Order: sequence, then structure tokens, then C-alpha cells
Amino acid sequence: MSDFFFSVGYHWCYQSQKDEQPTCKGNYQSPINIVTKDVIYDKSLKPLNFEGYDVKGSSKWNIENNGHTVKITLGTSPKIGGGGLRRKYKAIEFHFHWGVQDTLHYLPGSEHSIDGEKQAMELHIVHIREDALDIADAKKISDGIAVLAFFIKVGGKASQMDPLPLSSLIPPEDELGRYYRYEGSLTTPDCHEGVIWTVFEKPVELSIFQVSQFSTVHFDGKNSTYMVENFRPAQFLNERYVYWSSASTLLPPAKVLMLVLILTYILSSLFQ
Repeated sequence: MSDFFFSVGYHWCYQSQKDEQPTCKGNYQSPINIVTKDVIYDKSLKPLNFEGYDVKGSSKWNIENNGHTVKITLGTSPKIGGGGLRRKYKAIEFHFHWGVQDTLHYLPGSEHSIDGEKQAMELHIVHIREDALDIADAKKISDGIAVLAFFIKVGGKASQMDPLPLSSLIPPEDELGRYYRYEGSLTTPDCHEGVIWTVFEKPVELSIFQVSQFSTVHFDGKNSTYMVENFRPAQFLNERYVYWSSASTLLPPAKVLMLVLILTYILSSLFQ
């Protein structure tokens, strides 16, 4: 795996050390390695407020392979607020980053890491300010984008797949309040800075079978290369600080269940 990615026309690749976009060379780039001994405790980082996260909605979601990840565009606009955010943000899409299954092991593919430890996958839920029209409009504002990052780790056995005990995927409720906050960027070109990152410490658990199913996706059609290791390496922290939350609780179980059900649905419907 390389140290960076590059863009060619409208397409770009993770497997090159060359990058031709100046916006990907700023001082506030993501992802980062979070060094826990250096984080700053911030008492203002209380539990986030989630609005509409447990509402199914009537509009269809658009699920697509966009050539570098699996992206799901939402038909509704759930919102987040609180948690040190100065305003509300509406969710517009979520996507995944993952590693690769080799002969003996699954090589982790999360973008962020904690004390150098990566997890199998990472889920990003992308939000924009509620007063922004779209992602392009949000990029015009210094705090226009907020991303929630959830680690996904291998924890269960494939025999748990049918039926899958949802309790085996949900972190204990008393461990859901710890998260990290920092200012960074999008992790794909144009690497736009001005993104508020919230990285949750406790990962969601999936079986090795579920995680490895993502590696069956192709970059471009069935005869092309398998889409694996679609993550950007850690970037320099530079003069930034990482803050740690004081939250004691985060998502009520029903709302965490919604995230787990989303993952299970995508795995069962797209990667047969």
C-alpha cells in the first residue's frame, strides 16, 4: 500500500505517492493518528443530540459504487447538534473505508487510528450545516461540514450472521460517550479543509465474513481490480490539537440499532 493517492482527470487512485492537488497539501488534513496522551480534555464536549436518526423516512436511498468507495446518499436529512458544535448539521451521505483479506489475516483499513492502532473498517457519516444547500455550498463556509467517524472491528463469527444478534454489534452503552474532536479535511480530493471531525472511540463489531464482503466490490465493473485498501494514510497533525469528550452517554440503544441495521442491510443487499 502506498503513502498517498493521486488524481487523474475526474478519477483518482489510492495507490500512488503522487498528488497533484494543492488543496491536499494543507496543514489541516485528515485522517490523523490520535495520540491519547496528547489529547486535551474539553468539558464542553457533551453528548451529541441526534434528530431523525431513528426515522425510516419514505424517500429511497441511492446506493452507488462511485469508483473509490460504497456511498449511500440519504433521502432524508437527520440532524446532529450539541456536543460542542455551534450549530446543527444535516446528514447527506455515508460511506466506508476498508482494508483487504489476505491468506491468513484481514489487514485493517480504517483511516483514523488511536495510538497507532487501526481497525478493520471505518464508517463516515457526512453532515453539512443545516443552512447549506449542498456539499459545494457547505465548502464555502469555514465550519460547513461535520463528519462522524465510527470504527468497525472484526469481533464476531460468521455463524452469527443468520440471524445476527444485534447485541453483539453494539458497544456497551457506558462506553459510547467517549469521542475525539479535531479540525481536519475531507479524506478524498479535493481534501477540502474546514471539516469538524468527531471520532468515536468504541468500535462497532462485525464478523470477519461481513467485513471481508466489502473486498468483493470492484473499482469499475466486474472485470476490474477489486476495491481494497481504499483509505488515505494518516496526515501530520501540525499545529492542531485533538480534544477528548466529557460525555457519559451518547446514542440511545434504538439509535445505535439504526446504524447497525444500515450496515447489515448494505452487506446483505449489495455484496451477494
